[in-house]
Parts: sequence; structure tokens; C-alpha cells
Amino acid sequence: MMNSTIAQTLAPEHFKRRFGIHRKTFKQVVKVLQPEWRATPKPGVKPKLDLKDRVLVAWEYWGESRTDVPIGSRWGISASTVCRIADGVEDHLMGSGKFRLPGKKRWVQGFGRPAVVVIDVTATPIERPKQRQRQCDSGKQKRQTLKGQVLIDASMAAVLCLCFGNGTQQACTLFPASGVHLQPDTESWQDKGYQGLQTLHANSRLPIKQPKGGSLSAADKAKNRELAVQRLGLNTSIDALSS
Repeated sequence: MMNSTIAQTLAPEHFKRRFGIHRKTFKQVVKVLQPEWRATPKPGVKPKLDLKDRVLVAWEYWGESRTDVPIGSRWGISASTVCRIADGVEDHLMGSGKFRLPGKKRWVQGFGRPAVVVIDVTATPIERPKQRQRQCDSGKQKRQTLKGQVLIDASMAAVLCLCFGNGTQQACTLFPASGVHLQPDTESWQDKGYQGLQTLHANSRLPIKQPKGGSLSAADKAKNRELAVQRLGLNTSIDALSS
């Protein structure tokens, strides 16, 4: 049976793979929730799991595509307790505001003028909505999704803002719909899904598109690889910061 004491014996990389969160971030979450935690609530029954265990249960519940029954049996608690723990941890973390990523309004308030901004889009699976399902259909994901656009400051590896659209929306249309405007001297890096962005932001760096019926030169392929490596390295560091 898993508990936080056993979890702490895992190597850092195994801890991240097991729970989907870095140990450093896990400790920060526990520190934020500590003031709200009561080991022996009055009135009430003493909780079976301590605060660290409850945080790990919540992360398993959010990160695994499994029901609460197998998670509960792994920790020796009921399925309903798993749901209550996950809801409680989520409510307190959202109320603290410590782990909230900035939205596009934050960009308007001002971040200065970053020299290089990386723009990327990810598809987040969602439950099938009761109405307007076709707006969320994603042919690539084969399910209903939301599109999330991320703007990253390349120098600080920090998320500047997030914007969201329907699952059917393409990256090239999500950027203008988001209302985000970049300074002319800010260079932006993005993948080929943003073809046409140069008309909105001249200082854009995109992969060179292969001409119809032709092929790219060795120099063009080298430039595309260089851009891909730079974007991949930055996206990996952002994954580490956000987990």
C-alpha cells in the first residue's frame, strides 16, 4: 500500500514519473495547504491519511485515466473519500492563487518587452459537452478538446499568458482571436501550424515550408532543425516548471 513515506524514498525522476509532479513542487503544494490542515478536526473523525498522502491521492486522481475505485484501494480508502480529497485539495490550491498561470489580461497589464516569445498550442481532452459538441471535435485527437495557446518568454522560460479556443479551431486562427498583440521588436518562434502569422507580426520565425512539387535545400532543412531544437528545449523546461 502506497503512502507518502514510501513515496519519499523514490528517486526524483521516479517520483515525477509515478505522480506526475516534481518533488520540489509537491513540497510547495504541501506548504501552501498546511495552514488549512487540521490533523484532528473538531468535531469530526481523525482523517485516515495525512496532508502529504492526500496531496498525492489528488494528483493520482487528476493525472490517471482511472476511476476513483482502484486509486482508493491503493491507498486504503473509499472511492468517495478519493473524490472528497481531490475536490478539497483543488479548492484550497485555487483559493491560494499560488499556482495560477496568467491569462491574456496579464499580458495587457505589461510584462515589459521580451526579446523572444515562443508560441505554441496544445489540445486538452474534455468531457463530451451536452450542447454544441461539434465545436469541440478534434479530428486529430479523435475526441472533444479545448485548444490552449501558450506564450513563453524565451529568456526566462516563463509562461506569459494562456488563451483558449474550441477544439476545431486552428492555431493560425487562435492567435488573432486571442487578442494578443506583440511588440514589433519582439521576435516570435512557432511551428508550421502558424503559417500566415507574418501578416500579423512581421518579426515571426517559422519553419520554411516545402514548396509544392519541390523540396527544401540542405540549408533550409538545417534552419528548420535549429528552430525545432530551440523550441523543444524551451518547451521541455516549461513542462518541468508547470508540473
